[in-house]
Amino acid sequence: MNKFWVNHNRWGDNDRYFGPLLYSFSGAYRPIALVLSSGGDEYTGCSLRASAFGHTLILALPQVIRPWETWVDTSKYEWSKSPEGGYWDVYRREFGFSVSEGFLHVKLGAQTHDSSTTKDWCKHLPWTQWRHVRHSFYGLDGQHVSTIPDTGKGYRLDPGRFERERAIADATPVASFAFDDFDGERLSVATKIEEREWRFGSGWFKWLSIFRRPKISRSLDLKFSGETGKRKGSWKGGTMGHSIEMLPGELHEAAFKRYCAKHDMKFVEQEPAA
Repeated sequence: MNKFWVNHNRWGDNDRYFGPLLYSFSGAYRPIALVLSSGGDEYTGCSLRASAFGHTLILALPQVIRPWETWVDTSKYEWSKSPEGGYWDVYRREFGFSVSEGFLHVKLGAQTHDSSTTKDWCKHLPWTQWRHVRHSFYGLDGQHVSTIPDTGKGYRLDPGRFERERAIADATPVASFAFDDFDGERLSVATKIEEREWRFGSGWFKWLSIFRRPKISRSLDLKFSGETGKRKGSWKGGTMGHSIEMLPGELHEAAFKRYCAKHDMKFVEQEPAA
């Protein structure tokens, strides 16, 4: 067989080879794609990949396009041992597109993974996206306290936005509890209820939210007085704070007791308000 038609590619754990053709199936990664590739350092030789609904076919081709190459000069460095004074940096060229989970990736040439030299274009498809519309805070009895106003601008275009949001969050009442960590150390936690809402569609496709129910997530924010968990004291360190999902009808104490039971902690009591 002509050496150019030997398939040197690898796609997944279920690859099967039929001469110049590779077939693979994945139930988890299911892009729609059509990509012509030059090959590179790791997998040499051109190929044409077609993917849809978990199935992928890769056909080995003659070298119709060549990889992208650039010379890296190392002769000016003391550590350089190369007799040539450098080396060739080789990356594949790719032309085509792939769509996965609402993300479109168009490949237009060299794929160097360097924003200054790579040739591609990417975009989230607005008719597949969820947009964040609300971030609210709730009090000790679950009553609504405040909602961060949505200015429609990012932090860069809205000076002072971060400070305004922190002020709203800091004004929300917290419930504090004493507990014993897995090793018996007495610690405390400050808890706060937050709720976020997402609606379907972005940009010109916001109207799609008419046909889909919003996603609403209520969480309990936890801030511990010291490191918790079995990694505390190690080089990785323990947990100082994070959030947990709340169940319907739960308030601070019930949610934190459930957290304690799951993480080998002992709930002690609610601490008086500061």
